[in-house]
Order: sequence, then C-alpha cells, then structure tokens
Amino acid sequence: MTSLIDVIFLLLLFFMLSSTFSKFSEVELSAGSTGSGAVSETAPLFLELGEEALRLNGQSLTLDALAQAIDSTRQSERQPLLVSLKSGATAQRLTDLLVALRPIKGLSLTVLGGRG
Repeated sequence: MTSLIDVIFLLLLFFMLSSTFSKFSEVELSAGSTGSGAVSETAPLFLELGEEALRLNGQSLTLDALAQAIDSTRQSERQPLLVSLKSGATAQRLTDLLVALRPIKGLSLTVLGGRG
C-alpha cells in the first residue's frame, strides 16, 4: 500500500504541472474624494458606454478612435470626463474602456451609474 505522503506528493505534482500561471492586468481605480468647492469653467465631455455603442458628446466612435477624439475636443489641461453606463454595458466593456483611457493624461474621470 502506498503511503499517504506519496499520494500527497503526486497530487501536488499533478496540480503544479497542470496549472497555468498567467499575469492579469490591473486597472487603477481611485476612490472619490471631497470636493474642492471651486467650480470648473471647463464643460465636461460626456461619454455613453453601451453594450456595443460608444458615443462621445453624441458622436459614435470605436475604442480605437477614442483617444484621438478626446484630444481633439478637450478644452483644458485637466479635462473632466463623465462616463454614463447604459443598459447592457458589461464589466468587461467598462474595463476595456478604462484601459483605452489610461494613456490619456489629464482626464478627470467620473463613472455614472447605469439604468436597469
């Protein structure tokens, strides 16, 4: 009869060899903070995120063209951006959007809740 330690070693070896170790990417999220009391003179950009649709200030876009569209419509160095989640927008879709917005510097991002 095989000893218990041999069985445990074989199971450990099996699970170590059959597992895959992949690195997941991280998306930085910052929590909201108290307001400064100052009113910004810059009008915010409005981004609607749906299941398939993506609209910046009413103009339909793709994720690839989003950075160029934001750069062409931004009005200040610290541009506010409101993201409205429409029904059907998944967490993966929001994550893809956040990854696409990551290289754009100077955005003040606010994610609004979606409608049922």
